[in-house]
Amino acid sequence: MKRIAYLTAIAITLASTQAFAAKSCEELKDEIAAKVEAKGVKKYTLEIVASDQVGEKQVVGSCESGTKKVVYTRQ
Repeated sequence: MKRIAYLTAIAITLASTQAFAAKSCEELKDEIAAKVEAKGVKKYTLEIVASDQVGEKQVVGSCESGTKKVVYTRQ
């Protein structure tokens, strides 16, 4: 449950910060991965998808001016 709250906090922070929108998708994905791993999460997947392809996945970041999203899947 703490992990979900943590990832939600990351998503809100990233969504509200314009500086992250200007970063490349790979750079943003690497930063999010570092934060997730710092919390001790080992089995997860971060994926870059088009904004209209997100579906029910948990969005943890946005890049390329909002046209792409970084989604998190816990394994």
